[in-house]
Amino acid sequence: MGVTRETMDTAYVYDPIYLEHDLPSHPENARRLKHILSTLEDEGMLARLRLLEPRPATAEELQRVHTSRYIEQVQRKARTGGGYLDPDTYVCPRSFDAALMAAGGVVRAVEAVLAGEVANGFALVRPPGHHATATRAMGFCLFNNIAVAARAAMATPFPLVGGRAGDGGRVERVFIADFDVHHGNGTQDTFADAPAVFYFSSHQYPHYPGTGHWSETGNGAGKGTVLNVPLPPGVGDAGYAQVFAELVWPLAERFRPDLILVSAGYDAHWSDPLAQMNLSLTGYAWLEQELVRMAEQLCDGRIVFTLEGGYQLDVLACGVLNAFYAMLGEDIIADPIGPSPHPERPVDALVARLKEVHGLD
Repeated sequence: MGVTRETMDTAYVYDPIYLEHDLPSHPENARRLKHILSTLEDEGMLARLRLLEPRPATAEELQRVHTSRYIEQVQRKARTGGGYLDPDTYVCPRSFDAALMAAGGVVRAVEAVLAGEVANGFALVRPPGHHATATRAMGFCLFNNIAVAARAAMATPFPLVGGRAGDGGRVERVFIADFDVHHGNGTQDTFADAPAVFYFSSHQYPHYPGTGHWSETGNGAGKGTVLNVPLPPGVGDAGYAQVFAELVWPLAERFRPDLILVSAGYDAHWSDPLAQMNLSLTGYAWLEQELVRMAEQLCDGRIVFTLEGGYQLDVLACGVLNAFYAMLGEDIIADPIGPSPHPERPVDALVARLKEVHGLD
């Protein structure tokens, strides 16, 4: 009997070096990942998953997204003892090595999924990445892990298992979904003119970093391959579900990706200290289940999540746990915190405008 996607493992990527990028007084610190791992262990999840050991991103892989000068700047800052690259983004002596392994870790997960080594997976990496641009660190991010992985996927021919192969087996189209509460400006900048990558972001607006207006839909040949959903504070489970049903699903079906990548940030939860959104863990779990279902329907289940933000530790850990339940095909949802006590804001007018902008009638 042959190996099928139904019999393949769900994987996670982890290495202890991710804990060595750490500033305990900073919101993005090593406690975040430690809490995730301890929760996965306590819930018996780690024993059910396959560990993929990461490897450092190569210079070629990084340079598909970042300039050599910027890469050298990060390396030099780490070698000279660390410090800040911008007011929000710190570097420790081991941060450059951790950042190489973070980008390489997402690439490793993508390679394993594309080669049929595993069914799907979650890269539990730090530092996060979606704010990092070609030339600068931003918003706690050093290298843009998901952008490096997307470029790597499209640069290497893979014999795609069970699905529609691209030219010579190569991944031709990648759909990136970003549900972090902050707009992934670095990811958008990387792919704004790239018709082969669709970038979707739902984010609080106006909020850091100030980008992600609904009118930003891509440039040149990439026009129409960016969906920004700038949500006002207070939108919760119902609003996010409406966005997925009326915008994300039809645009993903139109795009027909070979691979789905997810920038998974859990700071849109109603109890997160850095934002003012209204998602519950149950709402987050529904988004994760929808993305897994989208991958199953559109690209033979090929999906990789990677860790971005989220600063309420129990929310962060349960959000990741629920992603694994979704990838394992189980309906279990861990939500010890419960629904938001705040009323939700409607999104009907925004959704209607975006349907018009993106030609969805």
